[in-house]
Amino acid sequence: MAFYADRDPPMIATPPNPLPDADPAASGLYLRLWQAGFRWLYVLDAIGILAVAALVTVVRFGTGWPEPGELVIGMLALTAILQVVFYFGGLYEKQARLGHRMWFARVVGLTLVALAIGFVLVLPTGRYAVPRANLAAVGLGVVLVATGTREMSRRLRSRRFGPPRVLLVGSSDQTALAASHLAESDRSAVVVAQVSGGAEVVSTAATHRATDVVFVDDVSLGEVMPEPLGALDGAGRGVYLRVTATTALLGLRDVREIGGMPYVAIRPRALRTHQLRLKRLVELAVLLVATPLVVPVLILTATYVRLAAGRGVLFHQVRTGRHGVPFTLAKFRTMHHDAEADGTARLAAVDDERVIRGCRWMRRTRLDELPQVWLVVLGRMSLVGPRPERPELIAEFEAALPGYGRRHEIAPGITGLAQVRAGYHTDPAYKLGHDLQYLMSWSPVLDLQILARTVLVLVRPGS
Repeated sequence: MAFYADRDPPMIATPPNPLPDADPAASGLYLRLWQAGFRWLYVLDAIGILAVAALVTVVRFGTGWPEPGELVIGMLALTAILQVVFYFGGLYEKQARLGHRMWFARVVGLTLVALAIGFVLVLPTGRYAVPRANLAAVGLGVVLVATGTREMSRRLRSRRFGPPRVLLVGSSDQTALAASHLAESDRSAVVVAQVSGGAEVVSTAATHRATDVVFVDDVSLGEVMPEPLGALDGAGRGVYLRVTATTALLGLRDVREIGGMPYVAIRPRALRTHQLRLKRLVELAVLLVATPLVVPVLILTATYVRLAAGRGVLFHQVRTGRHGVPFTLAKFRTMHHDAEADGTARLAAVDDERVIRGCRWMRRTRLDELPQVWLVVLGRMSLVGPRPERPELIAEFEAALPGYGRRHEIAPGITGLAQVRAGYHTDPAYKLGHDLQYLMSWSPVLDLQILARTVLVLVRPGS
């Protein structure tokens, strides 16, 4: 059973239920703006970053700025770079109401990344966004401002929407102990109810309009996922699992403090909205760079398939995509036209007799997947992700493998962690483990590593 620690939910078709936060009549405009993607933090950060850059410049040059027009343009450019990095670093995602998160270290890292990007962008021109002697002071000021705006945002949110309303779930002694801790060190939180667990968690949370649900016992993940976690998260409620000696072994990286107790916020989805968008941008950039190589290879491979397999170069088949939505996949045909003449779906086997003579190497090197590049451009597939399976087979896999549907959280990929770590005919249960590990560990660097490994497979099929 996989679970994802301290992650925010990805973009979904309908926004979370706003009831836990506030009466919609009291904040309808704000909620509509928030659902459209607006964050006051964008404005607060922009003002703060510009103020820091201006203050540092005044301290250094006084009121007689050298080339004031260029300095102002540089400050605006630096602000834009910082906020883009902050966005893709997750600093503008909706944060959980309860508990205190340590922002400083994360803001420091993202600020250094932004300054490094700014440095690389100006190298060809020799024109710096801010004078080089000011960079250290500006960086320090930005870190303090960005950390402060997040603390200010937390306080303003509590003032606007009221204190967090907490439902404690667990045994009577543990819920009583947690309630006493909250009363001593987190007086802004209000304990609205205490339940032992089970099906009543969701209904009790709705009845008492709880904003956050805290599991205080050392529960197994099977007691939380997929339900009631899915229902609670879908209603916009924060869900927390107490960190114990058992759960700490899972390698939790981001633990927050609630009433002096260690907890981790859990979500039913692995990738956050900003991560999905960053993944998309990185893949489009890779496609743009690789186009001069991919197009000739596509043409040559299509020509070879036409000569080796005859008419019908492309093979089309319905596969399951993101969120279980079906789409039509295209690949170079490597099997005979009557490969499934009996109408029964079955996985390819080692030395499958249905493979056309002279085309087996294409399956080993994954060159038969190249036509799917166009589906990546359209957004129906990713360059890297779990491979799409046929709906008929997925029904069997989901019945036999709990959690199999989690691999549909993102668009399926042309290649993936399971493809570079496992063989073509590896059992679906083992591939599922690789797919879930990919979702939990995703980063642009991991995608680039998988793509590089895939290129090695193309060159050395045995690797």
